[in-house]
Amino acid sequence: MRKIAWLVVIIITNCVCQAQIPVSWKYVSKKVSDKTFEVHITATIQRGWHLYSQTQPADAIAVPTSIKFNVHPLIKLNGKPKETGTLEKYTERSLGIEQWQYSNKVEFVQTVTLKSNVKTTIKGNIEYQACTDEKCLPPKVVLFSVRLE
Repeated sequence: MRKIAWLVVIIITNCVCQAQIPVSWKYVSKKVSDKTFEVHITATIQRGWHLYSQTQPADAIAVPTSIKFNVHPLIKLNGKPKETGTLEKYTERSLGIEQWQYSNKVEFVQTVTLKSNVKTTIKGNIEYQACTDEKCLPPKVVLFSVRLE
């Protein structure tokens, strides 16, 4: 009977963890010149949660946020996505390691140039991990699609 009770507790806990979505994403493009756009990817993070910067110190164990754009013959990526937000440099005391993270909100901005004057869509995915000071959810991948017009 105890084994069944523990199994039920584990299943319920797993379902609750899977149901939590502490980060919501919004995607928009802004035209900055004739063929140049900024793709803004904004993460809104629930209170008590954080996600990690794209770059981390060498000894960090956090899963950094990764934004990948699909190859598109009409679009040239200009550099890498830039982060805008309040970067927190958090030191995990028990392990003695530093990790760079964002709480509340962070915006990733990728500048792109169209190779010709056309309306098109840029697509890609974001891999990230959401954590509290006590637990982390498994890394998650979300797909995005943004019109450039």
